[in-house]
Amino acid sequence: MTPRATTELDGVYRRIFQRLVPFLMLLWVLAWIDRVNIGFIKLTMLDDLKWSEAVYGFGAGIFFLGYFFFEVPSNLLLQKIGARKTIMRITIGWGLTSIATMFVQTPVMFYALRFLLGVFEAGFYPGIILYLTYWFPNDRRATAFGMFMSASAFAGVIGGPLAGNIMTGLNGVNGWTGWQWVLLLEGIPSVIAGIVTYFYLTDRPEEAKWLTARERELVHEDMERDRQSLGDREHGFLTALKNGRIWLLILIFFCIIAANSSLTFYGPTLVKEVGFTSPVTVGWIMAVAYLCGAAGMIWNGYHSDLHQESRYHCALAAALGAGSLLVIAIFLNQSAMVVLLALTLAIVGTMSAIPVFWQMPNRFLTGTAAAGGVALINSIANLAGFGAPWMLGLIKTATGSLAPGLYVVAAVELCATLLILALVPAFRKQQIGGAALAH
Repeated sequence: MTPRATTELDGVYRRIFQRLVPFLMLLWVLAWIDRVNIGFIKLTMLDDLKWSEAVYGFGAGIFFLGYFFFEVPSNLLLQKIGARKTIMRITIGWGLTSIATMFVQTPVMFYALRFLLGVFEAGFYPGIILYLTYWFPNDRRATAFGMFMSASAFAGVIGGPLAGNIMTGLNGVNGWTGWQWVLLLEGIPSVIAGIVTYFYLTDRPEEAKWLTARERELVHEDMERDRQSLGDREHGFLTALKNGRIWLLILIFFCIIAANSSLTFYGPTLVKEVGFTSPVTVGWIMAVAYLCGAAGMIWNGYHSDLHQESRYHCALAAALGAGSLLVIAIFLNQSAMVVLLALTLAIVGTMSAIPVFWQMPNRFLTGTAAAGGVALINSIANLAGFGAPWMLGLIKTATGSLAPGLYVVAAVELCATLLILALVPAFRKQQIGGAALAH
């Protein structure tokens, strides 16, 4: 490729990035807020409804069972009918379910709606991962992944203070508690965004009327070169299931998600346990931690693309998360400042591992295998999102402390680092016409 064509292509990808990624980030912010706002509303909801930590932990985690059962079908449907229709359905569904949760009175109602929230959201995260592979070649993808996935951290920055202020400022208005207002006001924007999605997104580059014919041609040629540079990849979903690499990646991501979900659903509780009881204060402390997490995700994705390396970027980030969780467990009842610093580093490490992790399956899967394989990895691994919060809730109820459960979670995340370094091979692109593909 000539220098002129390369420069032109860089401009096209910048345009694609600016068109798609900010909007996808907005959707992920809304999804994440609707998923994890119970981590904040539990600060008062449990007392209002007279529920135990075990009830909360089970309800927080059962969301991921909905993920497990419906994620693969959703991603296969996305490949068949396109991203616009699939993401519209998902976004409107989770918004309505979040609103309905404000009326729960019993644990069974809580469990049912949390499961339904998982059913509706199933397919969104792996669907976006698949969708971005249609628009970006492998060596530009970690940056796009990192930016998109950092939205979950930005959701923590926004969601914490927002939930805290709603809970404090609207408590008692119209006869509703503060936590009910949180669910209502944070669910409505998702419904609106789902409608906008249908008119805004474009399914594939060749359909993008906002690109010129020349730009669409450049992207098509570049994606074809990228496909050839990756060599032979598995296309069939059922055949891919026989490949041991996909099950290794499921195990690795399971270990990362165990830590991520524990921090998501029990981060506010940890802040409260070291002495900060105001929902507003808890929200701002978590906002700072997630802002650092967002910076870590973006930098790690960019650095991974820059050096064309994902193993160490993922493994070392997971190691930082594991070590920080261990520090939290040790100092939980000794030093508030150490716990808050370690909580921030745990969020940075765990979240920074995620975008570069997704470089690994896309290097040996494509087509239907990629659609089903990415969803399968995410759905099975997210069972850790069910088990880890439930385990922490049971241990907290039984012992009165989160420390023993945090030791377990730290050990599980450390396993991700060890598995990557021991069993995931280094990746090198194939040569094309005697020269490596370059951008």
